[in-house]
Amino acid sequence: MSRTALIGNVTAMLEDAGFLVSDRCAVRPKSFDVAARRNEDLLLLKILGNVDALDAETGAEMRRLGEYLRGTPMVIGIRTRDEELKPGVVYFRHGVPVINPDTAYDLFVEGMPPLIYAAPGGLYVSLDGDLLADEREERGWSLGRLANELGVSRRTVSKYEDGMNASIEVAIQLEELFDQPFSSPVDVLDGADEVRDSEPTPSAPEADPDDEHVLHVLTSAGFTVHPTARAPFKAVSEDEDSPETRVLTGHSAFTAAAEKRARIMSSIGEVARTRSVYFTEEKEKRESVDGTALVSCEELADVTDPEQIRELIRDRARAPSEA
Repeated sequence: MSRTALIGNVTAMLEDAGFLVSDRCAVRPKSFDVAARRNEDLLLLKILGNVDALDAETGAEMRRLGEYLRGTPMVIGIRTRDEELKPGVVYFRHGVPVINPDTAYDLFVEGMPPLIYAAPGGLYVSLDGDLLADEREERGWSLGRLANELGVSRRTVSKYEDGMNASIEVAIQLEELFDQPFSSPVDVLDGADEVRDSEPTPSAPEADPDDEHVLHVLTSAGFTVHPTARAPFKAVSEDEDSPETRVLTGHSAFTAAAEKRARIMSSIGEVARTRSVYFTEEKEKRESVDGTALVSCEELADVTDPEQIRELIRDRARAPSEA
């Protein structure tokens, strides 16, 4: 299956599951293919045939954007170079959770989250340690008795009951011993933080020198500006007076390619519930493109009151939808 067909299939599945899905980010550079929202769940999705194609820089950018936009970066893919991705398993690439289309269908359409995750050494599950301790004590089993049944040490059983994750083989043994599962679902929509190695969000890249004067004006107007490296926009800007107000920010001469970016920014903004603004080198006849505000650097030069920047963006950019 071609990557274009795979993206189309995943998009159709998400729409059937009740997600609002953005236009495809058909520009470069890009770190994700589509944004999708259902209620409060925002996804930034990279869709790949071979998930090994996700490099470290793209993974870092996806994680940054997930933090800036209050969303979950995620990869949906078919295989690695060596094997097919297994259904019902969450993998990780550069800190980003990865699932296959069948797992995505179960999660988003059927409401069945995965129970298994891959980590160095094999496949693992998160155990409900409190439930395990309760069931062991109800049977009158000591830690040693359960350890003998599992073929592990008493210390290991104690760690399971304290919340340590277990191999899938141990999880199956426990289910057979007690005739019930002890596995907890992997919360993919929260980034699977409970099972992946905790890492701080990668530091933001330096701003492009060509954009510094625009970003400086935004900073002076009371925005916290997060430069991006691989996105259809140059930065995500947060209003310091209203942290929930975020603005996708672009800047360049307004060519046909820039207009395409502005339209994609509008589509992403509708899904991510942000405004978007494109700063142009020359004044345009239009004040917006599909809801993305157009503001010329000439206009910026005439601004003396930082509040005017906010007003320009508010007046010309489409307000975030709550739908």
